[in-house]
Amino acid sequence: MRSRNYRKEYDTYHASATQKARRASRNRARYKLAKAGLVKRGDGKDVDHINMNPLNNSTRNLKILPSVINKRKQPLTKGRNKRK
Repeated sequence: MRSRNYRKEYDTYHASATQKARRASRNRARYKLAKAGLVKRGDGKDVDHINMNPLNNSTRNLKILPSVINKRKQPLTKGRNKRK
């Protein structure tokens, strides 16, 4: 089994402009619901984008889910999260 090169992974994916914009938008969504008093730090809840588009932070597109449920419902992507 090959070991992951985390430095290369960051440089090629996480540091890209599009990924930075998506991450910032996800953070804004959580902040928006925290400001409304619906979530708190460490509460075990995730802010879910219903249409799977992190750039759409409209109130109708956001819902609060327990972390376990939100992680479970994510679709499998090609080459990652393969079921055995």
